[in-house]
Amino acid sequence: MEHRDYAELDGLGLAAAIAGGELTAAEALEAAQRRAQAVGGRINAIVRPLEAQAAARLDEPLTGPFAGVPFLLKDLGQQYAGVPSSYGCRALSQLPAMEHATVVQRWLDAGVVVFGRTNTPEFGAKGITEPELFGPARNPWDADRTPGGSSGGSAAAVAAGIVPVAGASDGGGSIRIPSACCGLFGLKAGRGLVPHGPIAGEPLLGAATDGVVSRTVRDSAAMLDVLAGPDPTVPFAPATHGGSYLDEVGRDPGRLRIGFHASSAINSSVDREAVTAVTEAAALLESLGHHVEAVASPVDDAALARDFLTLWFANVAYEVGHVRQLTGAGREGFEQDTLIMAALGSRTTAVEFVAAVERRHEHVRALADFHDRFDLLLTPTLATPPPRIGQFDTPKALRPLAETLLRTRTAPVLRRLGIVERMIDDNLGWVPYTQLANLTGRPAASVPLHWTAEGLPLGVQFVAPLGGEATLLRLAAQLEEAKPWKDRRPPLL
Repeated sequence: MEHRDYAELDGLGLAAAIAGGELTAAEALEAAQRRAQAVGGRINAIVRPLEAQAAARLDEPLTGPFAGVPFLLKDLGQQYAGVPSSYGCRALSQLPAMEHATVVQRWLDAGVVVFGRTNTPEFGAKGITEPELFGPARNPWDADRTPGGSSGGSAAAVAAGIVPVAGASDGGGSIRIPSACCGLFGLKAGRGLVPHGPIAGEPLLGAATDGVVSRTVRDSAAMLDVLAGPDPTVPFAPATHGGSYLDEVGRDPGRLRIGFHASSAINSSVDREAVTAVTEAAALLESLGHHVEAVASPVDDAALARDFLTLWFANVAYEVGHVRQLTGAGREGFEQDTLIMAALGSRTTAVEFVAAVERRHEHVRALADFHDRFDLLLTPTLATPPPRIGQFDTPKALRPLAETLLRTRTAPVLRRLGIVERMIDDNLGWVPYTQLANLTGRPAASVPLHWTAEGLPLGVQFVAPLGGEATLLRLAAQLEEAKPWKDRRPPLL
């Protein structure tokens, strides 16, 4: 099968072609693997090929909406039995999973053929994908730039035409950020809709969820049908849609009330391209008959960022401690930046942690008040175009000093040196909009409506109220029809 023919099909289209006898699952897998070999050295998207597992899968009966479709798992969570889920971490790189994650089993039940795991930063703790273990993933639109993170490898693989849709997850924007960087559609479901069991319960206190990055809205909708629904190992049963999310694609969203802004208390110098992305999206929405209105940020985003990072650093501290207990790894098993975050998280008192958790309700209330007046919130997904690889590296001159402070357990001094502030600015300054949906548990989506003057993708984000996944899918499909993006190809293609 020629790559051009393969790349024209989205996941559902590929499944239909296989079901119709136009090609076989083996031919689709071969096309995906050939493409991975052709571009792999340039984008470093796949870090663990699973060729033997894929070959064995072809001998099984494949049924479901994505029967025979080649698929990639993110190398963070999404455990595949017998294969390590490294989380981008040296200490975990050789520890095989004992069982499939719930979402992986649901993907397999939907018929996909898994043939690899994709690049991710250590513990998914950054919005870029540059782990020391595997090296940086690169953006097919410009290989000197990041594809975003933490699902950067998956987004790079989809944008480069290796697969039409790939596994991803989102704890602070990690589906939406790489989607915006790579010209893809990315939907983060609301809290609890997609179960995370059986190995873990609610990562980041429910702020994180699994999902996909894709080229078409209908693939993401069909994948949500595959993933959503209760599971006996999770803490509660989510309120489900009651129908098919795929059926929402193509339905009239009605006349929506949409408030938009591009301001940020975290980044006072939002790039003009990000502002243009939102204003052009607002104009398009208005032309489609929606009510669009400029608004101030509905929440105190500086306070929200502080609370988010309190939980984030504490979570990293837990992850490092847990992995040390699991593997016996020493400091050499982790990156320095991860250890800095863990050191800061370990200094968080129980009262400070609980206070940050309780303050989430203030952000929830503020966003709920906004959604009383507006159906959706529109912002840029990114405050800047995709950064260059290595742009956020800790300066070499500071690394030995940081190492000394970590070894002598004087990590608080790092704050006085400005290292912590630099990490915060680097991690959130270019992506200040996405954490809102995670901390409040709301569904959100990044839609690829804008490309910069340099030809780089820069998506816009919509945040919906609880249960708003169907509204997001209806609107995204309407925008996909009005301003198609599926056939836009990066220079690598």
